[in-house]
Amino acid sequence: MQFLAEKISYIGISGKNIMRNGEIADLFEQIADVLEFKGENSFRVNAYRKSARIIREYPEDVEMLWKEDRLTEIPGVGQGIADHIMEYLKTGKIQQYQEVLSGMPEGILDLINIPNIGPKTVSLFYNRLDIKNLDDLEKEIKKGTILNLPGMGEKKIENIKKGIIFFKEKQKKKRISLGIALPIVKEIIDYMKPGVEKISACGSLRRMKETIGDIDILTTGENHKDIIETFINFPKKENIIAKGQTKASIIVKEHHLQVDLRVVDNSSYGSALLYFTGSKEHNIKLRGLAKDKGFKISEYGIFKGDEKIAGQTEESVYDVLNMQFIPPELREDRGEIEAAINHKLPHLVKINDILGDMHSHTNYSDGMDTIETMVQLAIKHGYKFIVISDHTKTSKIANGMDEEKLKKRNKEIDIIQEKYPEIKIVKAVEIDILGDGQLDYSDEILKDIEFVIGAIHQGFQKNVTERMIKAIKNPFLDIIAHPTGRLISGRKGYDINLDEVISAAVEYNVALEINAYFDRLDLNDINIIKAKNRGAMFSIGTDSHNAGMLKYMEFGISMARRGWLEKNDILNCYQWNNMPRRNKK
Repeated sequence: MQFLAEKISYIGISGKNIMRNGEIADLFEQIADVLEFKGENSFRVNAYRKSARIIREYPEDVEMLWKEDRLTEIPGVGQGIADHIMEYLKTGKIQQYQEVLSGMPEGILDLINIPNIGPKTVSLFYNRLDIKNLDDLEKEIKKGTILNLPGMGEKKIENIKKGIIFFKEKQKKKRISLGIALPIVKEIIDYMKPGVEKISACGSLRRMKETIGDIDILTTGENHKDIIETFINFPKKENIIAKGQTKASIIVKEHHLQVDLRVVDNSSYGSALLYFTGSKEHNIKLRGLAKDKGFKISEYGIFKGDEKIAGQTEESVYDVLNMQFIPPELREDRGEIEAAINHKLPHLVKINDILGDMHSHTNYSDGMDTIETMVQLAIKHGYKFIVISDHTKTSKIANGMDEEKLKKRNKEIDIIQEKYPEIKIVKAVEIDILGDGQLDYSDEILKDIEFVIGAIHQGFQKNVTERMIKAIKNPFLDIIAHPTGRLISGRKGYDINLDEVISAAVEYNVALEINAYFDRLDLNDINIIKAKNRGAMFSIGTDSHNAGMLKYMEFGISMARRGWLEKNDILNCYQWNNMPRRNKK
């Protein structure tokens, strides 16, 4: 458990925090979607959207705030929204949500959740063609009637088709974000710990994959029966699926997620942990290697004939095979076994290597906290620098800064910098890459900004590759933020040729961001490996919109580790004055 325990301890997320906040945020998002579908005024729609974002990202548990009568202390949450939250926490539902859904065809919400469509387009489909569900939509696309609607062209329809494929794949997989699954595991493990000797998550969660299916937990202890009984009586269980002498399965209330527990003997804990962590491909290759050396590996240990050679720890199994210990994040059969045999595994980046956060927002744009609050928590994290990268003027929905507001913010940074000399406060911006590839400020302004992060926030299907490459060529750009634009919860991302963007970034010495917010995790591990092999540099940014989100750095580190990155690949691991950056002179 040591590996995952260190992660959970650092992240410091209570199980209730993200789960309850996320549930309420999802409901508010759906209310906003349905109101927009029904043609309600944009002020009311945006009020719910803003509340959803604030609550989802808020670092404190809304249930605890409710119990302490502090809900209205959340920035942007008035009494009306607070009443909705209280109602949900008391009854498990929001009457306003039921009223908004009244009269809605059953399949409309599914249509709204398909990437590249949105509530207004669904409303158009419904009112013009009586499209009420996904089957209706696919029939009308096949018939060609969609093409005759306003704003519908061949390109738009092709993007809708891609969105349908993505939606179907997501529905089939029924996986949830790492950022949602990890707090659930944290809560269960904390609950179980007093009665067990060792305990760890297994499977894709231990490998820190971006999405998780069922949760697997492995444990050992003296009384297996008592351990099983404790598990099935977890206070937040919804149902008990199965109960045996060494195995049990429950459904937890939040997200209706299945959690499987297996109890093993201490002498086999390491081999079982290795086996149940996976991946399947890694295990198959490892077993083949063992067989070639005259051994047999199973969940019970590693054997020479009938003699058990090792199995109490994972390290002991790898040692018998004369291999380096392979960190769980690498166990995907992507060359890690061959590297471990030759003792050439990378020295993966660790949390202690991170000297600062490369992407954060304050109340000068759409963040909740002041510059000073962000700086104070960054100091508590032990950081040597924090990049304050508020949005620029074109991001009106994010309250982006015009030139005068930028000057005001930078003056405040100067004042706060004098107060906290132990940390470098970087005057940065997350600047919009516009429709023609230009940046949102002139070069005259950009030359005086210490760090420039370029991002696309609109026009996801319009010449994205060309726009990014043009932006990369701007001599003042340092980073491309969330390079593919995907959201794990429901957006596939930009229409982009990432290979071309990587080549340009390498040529012009522009770093590619690993966005650590758990619904982005962009770049993902596959793209990180691809970019690393091409010689790219990386940054990890939490994209924090409040100080509590700085803790999400660990999710970004997990993606970096899955992408085989070492600390010299990542800007965050350098002192600010020694950071490898493009020459702007």
